[in-house]
Amino acid sequence: MRKSPSGAEPAASPPTSHWFIYMVRTAGGLLYTGISTDPLRRLRQHQSGKGSRALRGKGPLTLAWQQAVGEKGTALRLEYRLKQQSKAFKEQLISQPERWLACSESWLAARPTTKKAAACSDQGRIR
Repeated sequence: MRKSPSGAEPAASPPTSHWFIYMVRTAGGLLYTGISTDPLRRLRQHQSGKGSRALRGKGPLTLAWQQAVGEKGTALRLEYRLKQQSKAFKEQLISQPERWLACSESWLAARPTTKKAAACSDQGRIR
């Protein structure tokens, strides 16, 4: 590592944040979508009543699905798109996680109204 002219070690660059998108299933079968840097910690917060109000009193809660997505901005964009999808679409994504890559890439590459983005949300079916 190179030293600065003053002889001090240079400051380490901040670590890249790793964000996840996740779905929590309630006792009644509802799916809640969110983002976090630690989905298991976030699940514990939801279970203790310190998370989203939407999940309070809906336990027991289980982590149904999670996917690393990179930076916070990416996680927010993908969360927005996933929240727009039907429950049938989300259930299919949970049962076929390999489909995530195609959908997430099309959602990030396309505007919300383009056919490319719609290919992963057509009537709840993943193409």
